[in-house]
Amino acid sequence: MKERLLTILNHYGLEKQLKYFQSEIFELNEAVITKRNRDRFNPFVGFVNLGNKLTGTKDEYVEHIKEEIADVLVMLEQIRLNYDIPTSEIKEVMEYKINRQLQRIADGEEVI
Repeated sequence: MKERLLTILNHYGLEKQLKYFQSEIFELNEAVITKRNRDRFNPFVGFVNLGNKLTGTKDEYVEHIKEEIADVLVMLEQIRLNYDIPTSEIKEVMEYKINRQLQRIADGEEVI
């Protein structure tokens, strides 16, 4: 996969891929907002997607979100490869940020 992603990145160049990345982030955000707006609001439990739970069918909005997440991850991987950032270092930073946020929750902080 690494070689194929680098081929794409080298073909289009970093600047074009960064612009494309922005559009992919926007599309993911739009898909999540569309899903949230589609779900019904119940004042007692919040947003609930009743249709999917009753029919047991795949939610087309969730499928769309899945595709957009994949697009964003492909772009993120190209950026990671371009800057030669090891996955292990990203995981370390993620662990730090997760632990920091959990500590904030434990401390009763509301701000993210």
